[in-house]
Amino acid sequence: MEFPDVTPPDSRAAAAARRRQDILTKPAGALGRLETLSVWVSSCQALCPPRQFERARVVVFAGDHGVARTGVSAYPPEVTAQMVANIDAGGAAINVLAGAAGATVRVVDIAVDCDEPASAAIGAHKVRRSSGNIAVEDALLADEVIAALEAGRRIADDEVDAGADLLIAGDMGIGNTTAATALIAALTDTEPVAVVGRGTGIDDTGWTRKTAAVRDAMYRARRFRSDPVGLLRTCGGADLAAMAGFCAQAAVRRTPLLLDGVVVTAAALVADRLAPGARGWWQAGHRSTEPAHTLALAHLGLEPIVDLGLRLGEGTGAAVALPLVRAAVATLASMATFEDAGVSERAPD
Repeated sequence: MEFPDVTPPDSRAAAAARRRQDILTKPAGALGRLETLSVWVSSCQALCPPRQFERARVVVFAGDHGVARTGVSAYPPEVTAQMVANIDAGGAAINVLAGAAGATVRVVDIAVDCDEPASAAIGAHKVRRSSGNIAVEDALLADEVIAALEAGRRIADDEVDAGADLLIAGDMGIGNTTAATALIAALTDTEPVAVVGRGTGIDDTGWTRKTAAVRDAMYRARRFRSDPVGLLRTCGGADLAAMAGFCAQAAVRRTPLLLDGVVVTAAALVADRLAPGARGWWQAGHRSTEPAHTLALAHLGLEPIVDLGLRLGEGTGAAVALPLVRAAVATLASMATFEDAGVSERAPD
């Protein structure tokens, strides 16, 4: 599957934003990361000063994984469908944190292991019931991985066409960190023991099972290291493929996007291979406690905005980071310049 060429963020707007930062009423660089974030937003909007975000949108991609039945998670697979209903009802952490950050939430059932989606809208892009157990079989059929990528692309288009000016990708699915870790380890050629984390809080026995599953999935997928679609099919999943399509298409549509934790970032690592240069339109909302997340961020060259020990998923880490991005926009757009305020730029010699 091919994506259109990605246009990089606007370098002239970035340069104008850096010049404006230098004349605001503060020492140069005094606002640290807020300054670089404001430059990024300006470049994405091709505008200096940038506009405050008016329709930030979180999309949570839900899907089950057959590997969850092998004891790689502290929770049973049935929790996925229950949490989809909870997100839809507004009772999940992502609903609360998105609301606090001035964003709205949408949840989509890509591969939840249930007969009936929570609603027709939630199930409009469903690809299948649960992805396969990647330790022993392919996650998807060839046509299913294309359908999932296309679903992610259409969802991004729908949100941008509806007015979204910043997107956040989130995930929900028991067992999804196992598939995400397999993808990251395969793409970075890293041993499983170095990148497998505790996910939902598994004990040592669960960690051993998870590591074995990642090892077996990587062995099965070894022929596809340079084939991102092949990797998604063999050791990924429908939800991960949809997230990859979503992240890639956001960049194609010149819309800034905040990545969440290890699952979303695994999908982004694939997306940047499907649509080279897409990473320029992304920021890493946070760093999760999963070792594979740090590895994936390093390969993407992204520095997390916050590092609070979060490991929930759903888009929560990115939602926590959003107010800081808003603060970056506000400072660049609304602070007085030295000239406007009648403040001397430097101490006299």
